[in-house]
This record gives sequence, C-alpha cells and structure tokens, in this order.
Amino acid sequence: MRANCWTGRNSVDVLDVPDPKILNSRDAIVKITSTAICGSDLHLYNGYIPTMQKGDVLGHEFMGEVVETGSGVPNLSEGDRVVVPFPIACGACNACERGLTSVCENSNPNAGIAEKFMGHSPSGIFGYSHMLGGFAGGQAEYVRVPFADIGPLKIEGDIPDEKVLFLSDIFPTGYMGADMCDISPGDVVAVWGAGPVGQFAIASARLLGAERVIAIDRFPERLDMAASKAGATDVINYTETSVLEALQELTAGRGPDACIDSVGLEGHAASPLYAYDRVKQAARMETERPVALREAILACRNGGIVSVIGVYGGLADKVPLGAFMNRSLTMRTGQAHVHRYLKPLMERIEKGEIDPSFVITHRMPLDEAPRGYEMFKNKEDGCIKVVLSP
Repeated sequence: MRANCWTGRNSVDVLDVPDPKILNSRDAIVKITSTAICGSDLHLYNGYIPTMQKGDVLGHEFMGEVVETGSGVPNLSEGDRVVVPFPIACGACNACERGLTSVCENSNPNAGIAEKFMGHSPSGIFGYSHMLGGFAGGQAEYVRVPFADIGPLKIEGDIPDEKVLFLSDIFPTGYMGADMCDISPGDVVAVWGAGPVGQFAIASARLLGAERVIAIDRFPERLDMAASKAGATDVINYTETSVLEALQELTAGRGPDACIDSVGLEGHAASPLYAYDRVKQAARMETERPVALREAILACRNGGIVSVIGVYGGLADKVPLGAFMNRSLTMRTGQAHVHRYLKPLMERIEKGEIDPSFVITHRMPLDEAPRGYEMFKNKEDGCIKVVLSP
C-alpha cells in the first residue's frame, strides 16, 4: 500500500509499505477514506519529538471503512464506516475506567521508553514515535487499529467524512480544552493559537456558555476564521499589540477567567525571550518554546484556570511558576481523552450545533502529502487545515 512516511527532519515521502495485518484478536483493519495533517504532526516533521525512525508511517487523524476484524471485535463488521480516536485505549485499565483514555496503561508496548522521559507512560498513539508505541499511522491506504472493540465510533447514515473526521482528534482536543475551564455564564476565555485546535477551543468555549472568547494569533486569515466561523468575540494580533496589555484592557484589568494554550512547543513571539528559546531549542538545550504558556499564566485572573492542550515534548525554561503558585491558579492539561467525547460531540454535529468542516482550507490526494506538510508548516496560501484522500 501507499503511505506517508517520516524520512528525516523536515522530510516526508509517500512510499510503498507492507499492508497491515491482524495481529491480535481485538484488531481491525480499516481502509482509509479521509485523513488529515495535524499541527502536532509538524512537531514530528520539524524533529522535536524523539524516537522517530526513518520509514515510520505518520498520521493520527483518520477515518474509513472496516475491511477485516479479529475474533474479539463483535461490535464492528466489514463495511462499517468508523472514526478512530488518536489515543489507543484498552478500555479496562484503571485510567480507562476513569475516562482517562489518553493515559491508558496497556496500549503502549514501549512504555519503558516513555517512562524514562516522563516518569510514567501515556497511551500509545497512532503514527507518533516509538516512545508512544511505534504504531503505524493513518496517512495511508490502510491501517491496523488495536483495541477496535473499544475505540472506533461507527458512523451511521450518509453524513460526509468531512463533518465527522475531526472527531478523531482536533474537535475533542479543542472541546476538552474548553471543558477543563469550568466555564460559567458570563466568563471570558482567552485562546492562544487560532490554528485548527484553537478554532475548536474557541467554538467549544462558546458552546459551553462563555460570554466572550478572545482569539490570539498573528495570521489574519486565522483570526478572520476565529471571528467569522468559530465565534470569537475579540481578536488580538500579537505582532501589532502587547497581548498582556490588550487582555488587561479587554477585561477591565481583571484578566480572563480562563486561558487556553493551544499552541504548544513551537510558539512564536516578538520578544527577546523568544530569541532565547529559538537558540536553546535549535541547540537541543530546550525542547519547547513556551511563549503561549508563559503569557497564559501571567494573563489569567487570580484564581483562574490555565488549560493546556498544545503539545509539549519535554523541558521548558523560564515558566513563571512564582506567578502560578502565588496567584492561586489551576492548570489542567493532557492529550485529549477522545473516547470520552466521541458520542456527545457526534450528537452536537447531528443536531446542527456545529459543522467541524469549517476549518478545512485545502484538500489533496495522499500522494501530495509532502506538499501539504510544507504548505501547512509555512502557512502558504492561507493554509489552516489539510485533508488527504488516499
């Protein structure tokens, strides 16, 4: 089959690779009908996530048609359309029973590697390094789905792929970012990053009742989408104004009730501290550029919540822990527990409360994935979200 493979830093290529096979009774083989390039895929592309190997199949946002199942997958049949969550979860461990499926205790066969980096291992993830399981991803014609009796959501009827594809990752991720904010009527929420995850964090904050949602980014097309499609009430272009000063003015000096970091380890800013991060990250003396996290902590009102859904990989410098501790802030974070949100968010789509396809700006065949990665990385042609069709 054809698959998009990591071939080195800033390099991917669509190659011929072996077809996946059933390896366990709880496996299913899915023929991919739609897959996407995620912002966190760029962290792999740019070489900031360790334990990648040449030839690894990328992709963790995908859906398709079941073509084969193991004997332990009674819930799926050949021909079923499914969306597959990006975290792989067993459904039976202590974490899964608590709904914390992105930290499943049984799905990462390389847990020992992750434990050396993180203390404990999160779940396995499709197409996201050997530290997180070494599973082949879904930017391919076919994929093996472990624990298929637990993960995939069956899609009934003729609802288009593009309306449900993002249930695999970025919609639940953005929604969880807003959910962790404990939003009450009248709350003000600020969202750093108006990429695809940020767009869904903005939309979700409005769905959950926030009175005002402030989008922060530097690209006009992203800020325009945030205001016109996602529901942001205010936008801040951080290249034109001080974010902290603007947020003070917008909230009468109080600060947002909650701040969502949907940027992660490759943040940008116009400041000397950003230059410091760039140098240390390039020298591999720091794995993060935590610009958004620093600002979110400083901007949040006393006693507020900082919600972190942007991906971080390791160690960050100069995070203002003094401000965090002394001002009674709460931080909540995590890879999205997608399984928890699949059915509730599917119901919102079916009711017409949201059409997640609004973030798509580019559609390409799978063979053009390398061009898609370059466009997405360099924000060419207003690129916000790329969907690939095998």
